[in-house]
Amino acid sequence: MDIKILRPGDEHVLDRVAHGVFDDPIDPPATKRFFADDHHHIVVAIDNDTVVGFISAVHYVHPDKPQPELWINEVAVAETHHRQGIGKAMLREVQSLARALGCKEAWVLTDRSNVAAMSLYSGCGGRNEDSVMFTFDV
Repeated sequence: MDIKILRPGDEHVLDRVAHGVFDDPIDPPATKRFFADDHHHIVVAIDNDTVVGFISAVHYVHPDKPQPELWINEVAVAETHHRQGIGKAMLREVQSLARALGCKEAWVLTDRSNVAAMSLYSGCGGRNEDSVMFTFDV
């Protein structure tokens, strides 16, 4: 199993993705836009030349914060590869990336009912904040 941060020029790695890893099929124009923005990051787990897991994240700056932060947007592992430590390995790689970017902290949202995510994040040192997420149709 290889855990890798994809960089511009690595788009071809997303040509082979296990079923159920992404919500929808990989869209080449969207992939191009993603890699063109150096604030977008993706870490993948690769097994036999196939992506079996990923974490996407965005680092950003804010006018009242002296250091950037990393927002972890999505974490997924193919069902065939659950409970093998892949999520933890990818999350550790994302934390390392955040440190290299000078981020003060990284954060992620999940549903309290998502037992696997709650276990992963707390097992990697995450603190369970008492937050509520709202979504808006725009």
